Parts: sequence; structure tokens; C-alpha cells
Amino acid sequence: MHLSTRLLLAASALSLSALPHAAIAKSAGTSVAATAAADMKAAPLADLVQGVDIPYSMFKLDNGLTVLVNEDRSAPLVAVSVWYRVGSKNEPEGKTGFAHLFEHLMFNGSENAQGDFFKPLQQIGATDLNGTTWFDRTNYFETVPSGALDVALFLESDRMGHLLGAVTQENLDNQIGVVQNEKRQGDNAPFGLVDYEMLETLYPSGHPYHHDTIGSMDDLSGATMADVQGWFKDHYGPNNAVLVLAGDIDVATAKEKVAHWFGEIPAGPAVQPVAAPVPTLDKPISKTITDKVATTRIYRAWAIPGLNDKDAVALEMAGSVLGGLASSRLDNELVRGKQLAVKVSASAQLFQQAGQFEVYADLKPGVEQGELEAALDAEIAKLIAKGPTADELKRAATNYVSSEIKGLDSLGGFGGKAPTLAQGLLYSDDPEFYKKRLNRIATITPREVQQAAKRWLSRPVFKLVVEPGERTEGGENRGGFVTGREQTGAQPAFYWNPDNMAGPLGSGITASVQAAAAAVVPDRSQIPAVDTLQPLDFPDIERAVLDNGMEIYVVRREGVPAVTARLSFDAGGAADPEGALGTQALMLDLMDAGTTTLDATELAIAQERLGASISSGSSRDSTNFTLSALKPNLGASFELLADYVRNPAFDTTELERVRAQQLNAIQAEKTQPSAVAQRFFYPAIYGDKHPYGRAPSGLGNADVVAQLTASDLKGFHDTWLRPDTARLYVVGDTTLDQVVELANETFGNWKRPAMPAPQKNFDVAIPSPEPRVILIDRPGSPQSMIIAGKVLDKTGRDDLVNLASANDVMGGNFLSRLNMDLRETKGWSYGVQSLLVRPENQIAFMIYAPVQSDRTGDSIAAMRSDIADFMGPNGVTGEELERTINGQVRSLPGTFETGGDVLAGLYNIVELDRPDNYYELLAPRYQAMTAQALDDAARGQDLGDGLVWVVVGDANVVKPQLEQLGLPVEEKDISGE
Repeated sequence: MHLSTRLLLAASALSLSALPHAAIAKSAGTSVAATAAADMKAAPLADLVQGVDIPYSMFKLDNGLTVLVNEDRSAPLVAVSVWYRVGSKNEPEGKTGFAHLFEHLMFNGSENAQGDFFKPLQQIGATDLNGTTWFDRTNYFETVPSGALDVALFLESDRMGHLLGAVTQENLDNQIGVVQNEKRQGDNAPFGLVDYEMLETLYPSGHPYHHDTIGSMDDLSGATMADVQGWFKDHYGPNNAVLVLAGDIDVATAKEKVAHWFGEIPAGPAVQPVAAPVPTLDKPISKTITDKVATTRIYRAWAIPGLNDKDAVALEMAGSVLGGLASSRLDNELVRGKQLAVKVSASAQLFQQAGQFEVYADLKPGVEQGELEAALDAEIAKLIAKGPTADELKRAATNYVSSEIKGLDSLGGFGGKAPTLAQGLLYSDDPEFYKKRLNRIATITPREVQQAAKRWLSRPVFKLVVEPGERTEGGENRGGFVTGREQTGAQPAFYWNPDNMAGPLGSGITASVQAAAAAVVPDRSQIPAVDTLQPLDFPDIERAVLDNGMEIYVVRREGVPAVTARLSFDAGGAADPEGALGTQALMLDLMDAGTTTLDATELAIAQERLGASISSGSSRDSTNFTLSALKPNLGASFELLADYVRNPAFDTTELERVRAQQLNAIQAEKTQPSAVAQRFFYPAIYGDKHPYGRAPSGLGNADVVAQLTASDLKGFHDTWLRPDTARLYVVGDTTLDQVVELANETFGNWKRPAMPAPQKNFDVAIPSPEPRVILIDRPGSPQSMIIAGKVLDKTGRDDLVNLASANDVMGGNFLSRLNMDLRETKGWSYGVQSLLVRPENQIAFMIYAPVQSDRTGDSIAAMRSDIADFMGPNGVTGEELERTINGQVRSLPGTFETGGDVLAGLYNIVELDRPDNYYELLAPRYQAMTAQALDDAARGQDLGDGLVWVVVGDANVVKPQLEQLGLPVEEKDISGE
């Protein structure tokens, strides 16, 4: 679980721009011997580990603030990451959820930066902007243009040292409502109550990890201004924080700027350590709950030691071998072998002082629950008794190291260089802790993993079963301290066993701590000016075409020894036959099940040995296969990609297994409020005969999927996946010559078919806009999911700059009118967003708004009013225009920080027929925008007229509200959809 204060409604999360497919490991070759050949080509694990390095310097201010600096001049950006040693484990009884609530408040302005922090941060073009709370810490981060670093440091220092004068009762009341809606949103999801069950059972009442970070409704409602004052003074001093600057900055500049902005803030009291020993259940505990889920899920869970314990890495590797790898034992035995489960997982979730080892399996329909439980327990017992093989362990280690290497491509955010350094220092007293973990992973033995598994997984287990049905209770009364099992063996002081710190994971700062300059009192009368900013320099695109017509596009990026490639075909969800929806998705699933020479397990093993991954997926308009590879293993990884794409086995036996998985996924989709809404939304606005009038997941209809044959799937593959409609996009540490050579070796002899390439039929009438409400009953929902919109008279290839900017003002970002009204003013939602859904053909306007159930009708009325006001007398203001222009122009370099970002930009340039310097041309386009131009773009599409409103919620609660809106209300049933 990751609790975030910001609105993260990326189109991918809504299944709007991409239809993600399970990233099953793939490989290629000519026989089982090809797997061994791939292993021979793989770079040694020790060499990969040596390549992971984040150079840094460290200094400390007199007030105790510790600063880490990583100099990286690859882009004109600096990641700013501030981590505080306070999280939900520090909350006393009656104050659960308070650390997270306070994180929200710290975005609402400070004494010298009044108003929401997103206003100045958007003005300077900040990207990777967020704040999160977890059990052990609270953090705030943003990546900013180098010339705007002083603004970011001013804001971070002002909320660290000058916050309380800006916190009002109104702000507090509002954010309590927002956090409570965030809680409702999480609780409302399938399996949304499982975290409560795990924490409350594994950790006794009073233990720091016993209560969920989101807290309880009652405790949140009871937060007072006195609580706010005390919490800030006790926990947010500079001596309780770590500041990391990563990117376009040197140590001397960092010392000067940090001392200037943070030096005058006085130290606070030291945060007192908390006792958090690893508890053991007195006896096995079994519990069954019901939830709105598609199939029964069986859990096994234990409390385990935390991040710094000598057994932490061993338990992580045990989880990977058992149920983390694509070739894991549970996948091989329960999913592909005995076919008792449709999905499995095992992992070690590590906090600073404790953690959880969790295993689960989703029951395949028609299988007896007891049979799956027995098989699951047997696999756990085998791991405990004999441990992993050397090969399993090596593959798990290679995958972990590969992920770390690829993470170095990012400066900040959730997992880049800055947070890696910060976590090491905060949790383990060592910024280079990641190196100790990698070395431990590379050298750990099967016996050590077996011993750790035996030591911790032989203890009494918590067995939780979640069965389909109505919920017996919701989350309203969960998340706080509850009366439960008495803690045994707890130590009254901070629990830290020195014996567990022996070996490779021992702590200790390895860099010298230097003194910083003396403190000064900075001028805080106004936000600092932005220095000269460097414009975006989008990298050069190189091109080639193979003899068979395959097009190649390459962007070279040095610095990180990794390459990402996307092989794209003109197909996508729109290519699904009208009477056979779900064909493409089932084809992609069956491609995961093996090639003509390698079965699914062999595919997974080969991929894991190379530290590569191949994932399949589709947008509305294209079918894509993405390869993520390490530079030393690029040739062998390309071989895997080619065999996977060109030679799928389409095995009839495997078809029945993946069919069962897709049928279960269709049922699971009908338990997700957002997915349910979209299954009705798109047919309502495009019409059910249009290629875009389909559920964006692409899973299709159960009755169709149940009848598809291997021949149907092979026919789709051979028709739509062909070299003359393929485009290969490559970004990373390679060259055009190398890519062309590899492409010729792996795809060059792929002959283009004699028949013309197929065409999708968009010549389908779209129904006239018919404003109405479509209500889908979901009894007991604490929140209603609202999705609304209509089709626009534009295509994805059109110039959408003004229209998209107008939408940003109305509902497209955190500061938009819709979000500020429903979230920041009224507190009825965790976040509202409007967006343009941009397929290549006719696009759509869409609003996404999860709101509390008792305010469903009021929320729709408020949004309709806000849109009408924007479309009528109160269009874009001067302030909104300035903020939009500055934000768009200044954020351009940050938008293309990583290789993945560049790949997305490259893809859009080619697929949408843009010039190579398209993104460089945007800055002057933005700077020339006027409020009138934005108003005209929005009004020209009548964004508020003819909207269809789809509501998924408790009909008994929301229908009377909807009937007051003056719109027709249609009731539909998801089970009969």
C-alpha cells in the first residue's frame, strides 16, 4: 500500500491510453538447449552488481539537517527529496491516520507561501511531484528545472520551519474529509479490507505496525488544531529529516543554497524510537471473510523481521522463488501444472523494524478450495524443507539487480537515485545501503534462504480466505487501535537486536560528513525568482527500414546500461472482430504460454537469466511488445523477443488454462467500480458497434471468450502481426547500427504476406449526444464511481494543444476547477479529473470522479455547474493562463527525464505523424496561447453539453439523489451486461 496525497489519475491507471497485459517472462531459441545458450550469453551477476552506483557527497547543518548530493549533469533538472523520520508507527492510540493527515496539510500552504503548494510548483514546471506517508516515514519530493531550484528549496524549508501560522481550522476540516474519501476509495476496491485483517492479526494491539497508515474514521474526525500544533513541533524539525538533491547541481552550490534556506530553522526534539519487536502468533489463526471479488483468494501470512535484519534478503529471495518470478514454483505447480489457481503471488514486504511474508492463490473456478489449499501449503513446506536451487536463486537475484540498474534512469520520484539514497540513510544509517543489499543478493546461498524460510515460516500461520459475496463489514471502523491479542515478548524500549545486524547488511555511514556554511536568515517576503531555464533538447531520432518493410526508430541515451524497445503493430483493441471481442487479449495471453520451441516455463527461465522482461499489451490502435533489457545481454534479449512474437505455439492444452484466467479476469473486472463504469461508458458514447465502443481493457465478453479456438487466435496473429506494419522503437545505450544488425538477425527473414494489410473499420455512425445518467447498482459501496463524457469532433492526429490546455484549467490537473471544488473546497472526493481520451481516430472527453455516496447527486450537480460556468461567462482567467503556460513550458525537460519518457515521445511523434522536433516546438506554441484561444477551443467542442453520466454505487443511497438532477436515469445490471 502506498498512501499519496496527490491526485494520481494517469490515463494508464484508467485503462484509457493503454490496455496493460500481464508482463509474463518470455524467451526464444530453438530448443531447451536455447535456454542454456541464453544463460551462456548473460553477463555475470557480479559484473551487473558492480555497475550499480550512485555517487554522492554528504554534509550536515548545525541544526541537524543531513543533506546528500548526487551530481548528474545528464539533464537540466534537480530532484528534491525530503524524508522525515515519522510515520504511522509513531501515532499514539486515538490518533491513527494522523501522520498521513498531516502530510496533506503540508501541501496547503505555509506562512510565507500562502495557498496550495501546487500553484508555485506548477508555475516552475515541477514533475515527479508528490508526498507520501508510510509506517516508518513521510516524504515530499519534486523534480524541478535547475533554474527553479531556489523556489523548491524555499517551499520545502518554509513548510519545515514556518508552517503552523498558515494552518487553519478550515484547512484541517477540509483535509480530514479528503483523507476520509481516500480511505473510502481504498476500502471500496475488491480485497480492500485485507490490509486491515493482516495488520490487526499479525501484530498485537498497541504494536506500531498494528494499525493501517490510513487510520480510522473516528480518529481522523477527532483531529484538532492542538493535535496539529503538537505533531508538527514534535516531528518536523530539521534534525529529524534527510534532504537529497540529485541532478544538475554540485556540492558547493548545494551547501550554499541549503544553508541559505534551511540554516535558520531551529532543531526540534529528537523523535523517540518505538519498540517494534517481531511478534509470533500463539497458535495458527484461520479466518474467512466475504467481499465483492470474482473468485476465492487464499492467503498465508507471517510477521517477519525488518529491512536491516540479516534474514531480510533471504526472505525476499524466498518470496521471489516461491511466487514472485514468472517461473516461480507456485506458477509452475498451481497455475501451469496442476491448474488449480488462476493467479498466485508470494513476497516479503519489509518495513524498517518488521514486515510481512504474504502468499496468496486465486482459486480456479470448478476447483475444490481444499485441494488448492493443500497444494499451496505443500509448496511452502517444500521450500522450507529444501530451499531453492542455485539456478532459481540466481534468476531471482538477476531480476532484482536488473530492476535496480534500470531504476538509475530516474533522478527522483518513487524509486530513482534520490529516494534510494534517502531510504538508505533514514532506515539503515547508510546512503549506500543499496550496495550492501545488492552484494548480499549476489552472494546469498540456497542454504541461507532455506534456513531463513524455516526460521520464520515454520511458526504459526495466519490463514485468511476471501470468498465472493456481500461484505459482512466495511472499512469505516477499521484502521485504528483495536482490542486484540496481548503482546508477548515486547521490549519497553526501542527494539534493535545487534545480532541481526551482523554480516553484509551491517549499518554505518561510509562517507564523511562535512560541515556546512553558517546559518543566515533568508528573505521570505516573496517566492524567489526563477533563473534562466534551459529549453528542451529532444534527442535526435535515427531511422532505418528492413527489406521486409519493418521500420526502425532509434534514440541513443548513454549513462545507464539498459535498453528499452517497443515493437508496435497497427492493430489494437479496435482490431478485435465485432462479434468476437476479447480475441486479441486471449491471443496475447496464449502467446505468453510458449513458442514452438519453448514452453511457458522455459520462456520465463530464459528471460530471468538475462535480467530482461517482455510484456505485451495494446492501445485502442496498436498491439505492442515491449522489451526491457540490459546492455550486456541485448543480443540474446532480442532473440527472445523475436521468437516470442514470430513463433507462438498456440497450444490447445495451454489455451484452456489461459481461457480460464481471462474468464476470471472478466469477472474480476466486474467487481472494480472504475472498470464497471467504463464497460458501460464507452458503448454509451461511441455506440456498441464502433471499434472504440468497447471496454478499454480489451478482455471482451465471457460468452465469446469461452468459444474462441486456437485457430481463431492464430488467424488474428497472422492477419495483424506482420513485418510490413511493424515499427520497432528503441531507446537506450545502443546505436542504430547495432539495432539494425540485431533486427536483421532476428526479424530480417520474416517475410511479408502477399495479401494487403488489413484495415480497421471506423466508418460507423456515432450516436448523437444524449445526456442522461446510467446507474449500476453496487450495494454497500461507501463511495460512488462517476465517469462522464462524450465523443468530440477531433481525432488524435489533430492539433489539440489549445483544447488540452483548456481542459487542464477546467479539470486536467490538481489545481483545476473541478478538483479544487470537489476535493479542496467541498472535501467530497479524494480527487477529480477530466481528460481527453486520445486514440488516433475520434477522441472523447471524459470526467473521472469517485465521490462519497451521500454526495453523489450533489457532486454531479456541482460539476455540471462548474463546467457551465467555465464554458459560459467565466472562461480562462489571466492567472490560470499564466500558470498553464509556465507549467507547460518549464516542465518539458522533466517530461522526458527517463528513457521510458523518451520512448513514449518517440512513439507519439511517429504514430501521429509529428515532426521530429515536435516537442521542441511546443514551448513557443504554449507561450503564444491566449485565454480567448483556450476558451474558443473548449466552447467549440461544447464540453459541457450532451454528457453521459455513468454512476456505479449503492442504488438505494444514490438513486434518490440522481432523480433530483433533471436528467433521465437508466438502471442497468453489470451481471447481465
